[in-house]
Amino acid sequence: MRIPLLAGRSFTQADFESTHEVTIVNREFVRRYLEGGNPLGLHLGGSAAKDDPGEEIIAVVGDAKYDDLKKAIEPTTYVPFKGSAANFELRTAGTPEALIPAVRGIVSQLDSHIPAPDFKTQTEQIDRSLFRERLVAHLSSFFGLLALALACVGLYGSLSYEVTRRTREIGIRTALGAQQRDVLHLVVGQGIALAVIGAVVGIAGAFGLTRYLQSLLYGVRPTDPATFAGVAILLTVVSLVACYNPARRAARVDPMVALRYE
Repeated sequence: MRIPLLAGRSFTQADFESTHEVTIVNREFVRRYLEGGNPLGLHLGGSAAKDDPGEEIIAVVGDAKYDDLKKAIEPTTYVPFKGSAANFELRTAGTPEALIPAVRGIVSQLDSHIPAPDFKTQTEQIDRSLFRERLVAHLSSFFGLLALALACVGLYGSLSYEVTRRTREIGIRTALGAQQRDVLHLVVGQGIALAVIGAVVGIAGAFGLTRYLQSLLYGVRPTDPATFAGVAILLTVVSLVACYNPARRAARVDPMVALRYE
């Protein structure tokens, strides 16, 4: 399984045949129960009354998930398997499914009475264990993008309508000598100021709410700066476009026409 050996030795054939019980522990086991000390040579589960020294720790290996990717790393011990049934893990550089016919043939040659093995790839098992989380992530992403799109459309429409309503005001300013660039600076500046204020308030609210979503996030922090900055910049750009285009059209209208505009 490519779990790294940090200290000691791995199991040998003699360990599977000997009555002397040995075990391998992971790093979390040493950290939690042995306070980081040297575990090699120590015995677990011994009984002086029964003259049973217990399992001797012969090695320490790296931490690994066991049966659930969502759980934290747990203290783990590995012992030589001496039962009558087992699960085998095969690694291949090619397609895992291509090994299934060959493995079936080998098992059948060894004993035709053995029930047909149940084959599952590691990727398939991981996908099954993460199905619910991935479904929630995909739905959340879809609704998040939908909400962002609606916010952009609503923001654009509101600001564009508000600037269009000011056509009469813009005509008065133009009639009084305001230059086109002055009108653009005024209208666009006010629109950007509103967008910035809204972004600041939204980010403050998001900082307080996203911590409740921490358990659903992977590979990104609840307060990811890039995400917050990207959304704020996007909404600011939408505000800029929403204010600039109507203001530019209004500033080009003849003042007399603009003064009659309702």
